[in-house]
Amino acid sequence: MAAKDDKPALMTGASASMLANTCAGCHGTNGQSNGPATPTIAGMEADYLTEVMQAYKNDERVNTIMGRIAKGYSDEEIELMANALSKQSYMGMKQTSAGPKAQMGKKLHDNYCEKCHENGGTSVEDTPLAGQWMPYLQVTILDYLNGHNNPEKKMTKAIEKMVAEHPNMTMAQLAEDLSHYYASQK
Repeated sequence: MAAKDDKPALMTGASASMLANTCAGCHGTNGQSNGPATPTIAGMEADYLTEVMQAYKNDERVNTIMGRIAKGYSDEEIELMANALSKQSYMGMKQTSAGPKAQMGKKLHDNYCEKCHENGGTSVEDTPLAGQWMPYLQVTILDYLNGHNNPEKKMTKAIEKMVAEHPNMTMAQLAEDLSHYYASQK
């Protein structure tokens, strides 16, 4: 029987695309999501995808499913998957967003998010938010607002400032408005 600390060896002969294909069950073919609870990961920067997978693997980012999945891969396998997915094209999902919510979301984005998530969240170099599924965005943004995920210090400051400067809005409202804005971007 293998010791608890034994790590499985890298699958012999597994190509980067074969490893990345294991993500298709949830994230869609080539990382292009078809389900509203799952993000599109195609075209994201390899370093970002690696960082996120490592955070799931090390329980530094909350997600029951991804935490379990990430633990099954070696660091080398994670890098191979991230590199393969980064070479795919990102395409935002077409969705209907509510005008007033999207307008408020734009104001929130411009004041608190634009410095890192440039061009209205459309830049793939800055983790594309534009065109991601609204339900996924709402839950993920709410996780950040509630402190369930550990953002970088500058994001923590932006979140704290946004919440403090909008005392009449719940965190759920902030997340919903931002998600409507990102859904309205293509």
